[in-house]
Amino acid sequence: MNLEQEKYAHFALVREMMDAIHLVEEFDPARSAAVLAAIQKTGRLLLTGEGSSRIFPAKNAVRKALTLGLDLAVATEGSRQAAGYDLSRYAVFCASNSGKTREVILLAQKLAAEGNPNRFALCAHHGTPLEQTCVRTFVLNCGGEKAVAATKSVVEQALFYDSLLWQMGSAPQAGWQRKLADAMRTALTMPIDPAIIAAAAKAPTIYFAGYNDGVAEELTLKTNEITRKKSDFLEGTYAVHGIEEVMDPADVLFVIDPIASETAKLQEALVKGVGLTVIAISAQETPFPTIRVPEAGALNPYLFLTAGWNLLVEIGLALGIDLDKPQRARKVGNEFTG
Repeated sequence: MNLEQEKYAHFALVREMMDAIHLVEEFDPARSAAVLAAIQKTGRLLLTGEGSSRIFPAKNAVRKALTLGLDLAVATEGSRQAAGYDLSRYAVFCASNSGKTREVILLAQKLAAEGNPNRFALCAHHGTPLEQTCVRTFVLNCGGEKAVAATKSVVEQALFYDSLLWQMGSAPQAGWQRKLADAMRTALTMPIDPAIIAAAAKAPTIYFAGYNDGVAEELTLKTNEITRKKSDFLEGTYAVHGIEEVMDPADVLFVIDPIASETAKLQEALVKGVGLTVIAISAQETPFPTIRVPEAGALNPYLFLTAGWNLLVEIGLALGIDLDKPQRARKVGNEFTG
């Protein structure tokens, strides 16, 4: 996709996806330093929110913290379930672009009533109900989004959480922003094999499999919002642990960053066993038809996500869908009304 053709530029969704490139170029990793000491003092960090404000930003951070072996326990949970936890010893980041998400605000209010001083917010606007409930709010530079499906805000939220972890170790090398921005531009604009688009457009269900770092799960949600198709997230190797019993040969599975030691099993159980079309999104060549992204090391998840956006836009256009306006989904899924 690209903004030089009207069929793409017509949609706010596409423009906002491309805006993510500039957000990376202009991102200031030092912004999060203001709360680093408080978070390190607790040694525990919960990242909460609903939908796209939590799935990739939070789960990407959890995976990275565990991979790096940081001296910080990072967890994530939806706000309703988190409200049942003892969070008295946690620093809590509440993410809501609108700052009006009901579940998130109710959790922040509960933390305030309990006297937890480490409640922080991540929003796209000032003066929101969530900001009034948290002790410190960081306002994203992405601004509002016109399309219902969140895109550029997801990238900036994830970078913000990443920046917290970078200050504790393994920060990317100098020049990472330019390199990531260029790689994202490639992922967003590269042509995708028309046969892949056609197969996905015809599929009764589109599956996404991969690590529990939010990429495949977020693309599953975006499939619903952008293509109006049924989709399912298959964590890790879940795809070969029973669900093949109900898969249709016309279904399509996109596997994100395939685990090399498991590709033979995917071929055996799904390609041969079910007759399923399996396609990879990866920085490496794979045994499957592959949507290949540039190599960016620890930042690869951003490229897998943006390549997935590119894919879903093409599927949506092939189906003749208004990418900006789902028929039922809302920008604020469950708005706080006081």
